Amino acid sequence: MSDLSPEQARLDPYSSLAENTNLTVQQKITDLHTVIKNAKIGMLVTRDANGNLHSRAMTPATPYSDTQLNLAFLANNVSHKFEEIENDAHVNVSFCDPSSTDWASYSGRARVTQDRDLINKHWSSMITGYIGDLKDGIHKGDKNDPRVAVIEVIPDEIKYWITKRSSAVRTAQVAYGAATGKATSPGELRIISNEDVQLAQGFQSK
Repeated sequence: MSDLSPEQARLDPYSSLAENTNLTVQQKITDLHTVIKNAKIGMLVTRDANGNLHSRAMTPATPYSDTQLNLAFLANNVSHKFEEIENDAHVNVSFCDPSSTDWASYSGRARVTQDRDLINKHWSSMITGYIGDLKDGIHKGDKNDPRVAVIEVIPDEIKYWITKRSSAVRTAQVAYGAATGKATSPGELRIISNEDVQLAQGFQSK
């Protein structure tokens, strides 16, 4: 079901044309994974105690399940983003693939954990390059370093845009729309609702 009212659909024909509501939850998740895989880097947005929004580039762990919607980031728990998550767990994570202009936007809540199984599952030696070995015998920059934590983003809603047409075809389509005055959409807008998220979580628990 579209989240546009009839009047919104009339005044925003681009979004009305782009939104595809005829997909299964699994089809939406599969294409979302494609967008994230191609974009590689996401922007995690948090809010500080003064209400200011801060974003930073972070690379999520590779999905380990075909139905996975949660994002997982390994990070240094001494950094300011952890203070901000403690202040307000509501976060946004956005992705954009400049080669195709595909994008995704996660609205959800962040959960911080130092669960050893999760850290072991998502560990990458590249993390050492970000947090460093402090040579004190404790903060070694490895997966047992007490600074290492997982930021897990549990989505409430995900919106993403994806195209399966070439750049030339998309450009021609928009040019035709500009020449004729008819709105066009060279891609599809997909919405993974809170209901879809809960359904996907049910898939994973089976």
